[in-house]
Amino acid sequence: MEYQDSEQARKLAKRARNFVDEVVIPRERELEGGTKVPDDVIEDLREEARDRNLYAPQIGEEHGGMGVEFRDVLPLFEEAGRSLLAPPAMRVDAPDEGNMHTLELAGTEEQQERWLEPLLEGELTSAFSMTEPRQGGGADPKMIKTTAERDGDEWVIDGHKWWITNGSEADFFITLARTDQDSHPYEGCSLIIVPEDTPGLEVKRDIPHLGDDITSDIHSEIIYDDVRVPEENLVGEEGEGFTIAQKRLGPARLTHCMRYSGMATRALEVAKAYTSEREGFGEAIADKQGVRFDIAEAETNLHAARTMVRHAANEISRGNQARVPVSMCKFYTANVTEDAINTALQLCGASGIGKDLPIADFYENVRQFRIVDGPDEVHKRVIARDAYEDIDMDELGPLPTF
Repeated sequence: MEYQDSEQARKLAKRARNFVDEVVIPRERELEGGTKVPDDVIEDLREEARDRNLYAPQIGEEHGGMGVEFRDVLPLFEEAGRSLLAPPAMRVDAPDEGNMHTLELAGTEEQQERWLEPLLEGELTSAFSMTEPRQGGGADPKMIKTTAERDGDEWVIDGHKWWITNGSEADFFITLARTDQDSHPYEGCSLIIVPEDTPGLEVKRDIPHLGDDITSDIHSEIIYDDVRVPEENLVGEEGEGFTIAQKRLGPARLTHCMRYSGMATRALEVAKAYTSEREGFGEAIADKQGVRFDIAEAETNLHAARTMVRHAANEISRGNQARVPVSMCKFYTANVTEDAINTALQLCGASGIGKDLPIADFYENVRQFRIVDGPDEVHKRVIARDAYEDIDMDELGPLPTF
């Protein structure tokens, strides 16, 4: 289906699809299902991605990326999503992708040289340290309790974070903390870079969770106890933490949507191939109306999701925050990709829950998408609030009585 993507976007997506089909998926099939991917496999795939001019397309050329405009790189994210190995191979994997975007957007030249460029090259790993336990902010980040106080030319950070992706593997953390205790968190929070070897920073544990750690999908609990870093580790201006975070999270939610739609697309490809070959009760399973209707519904929903994401991306490219369109994309795509992968798993039967096929790993991964980057309920709240703000009770006139 046509989505009015630019010629550059279509060519880039085609190259990415060829890379995934010709290189990534064959390598994926060599690995034992349900096991962590060895680091050398990702390194080999990264070299191939570089050779094919597919490495870090979303980051500016001055930092070692390809400098592709955000709207044009989105179709590549979907192609990357067709294998769990492809996003890290092309350096479009979360959270590093979002952290690179943050440093490119708001980092100083020194920060970009020290953290962004090695991160892009795969020499470093990063974490975005925002979510906190209990009453410290998660779905409602205004409740954040972690503090950062000035002491001479240092920031002193104290707090408790959890569900921090890459936490136990990160070389540095971009940490959201309250730097002005008297202001509303939206004006009183800042982002500060904390190297992993800073005294007082403790990775307390990796949190057991749904899904296998196929590509280091680790979420950690972090303690900040009198953590001291230089004042130049501040990202952007003091008090701009939420503003920068929103500029990071909007595009990141759309890239998540495209990666997961790619995951769902691959799951359906596998299911269609399987049901075309598998026979039951005298005919191929694919010839049964129920199966065809399930596939039709999944394909329709994915088409709608892709269209919504492109609309929101166009708004962001025009300089708009697009908060409501992004929330619509996140909520809708999370649900339809979960449904599509669930359908694919069911159609493949026992082979669907086995890890010889990628569907089981996709299934374990996709469920978290309805929670990470804002749960369904938070995004529906954003959408509903906007919907009710459009109502002018005076123009409606008296309501009918029944």
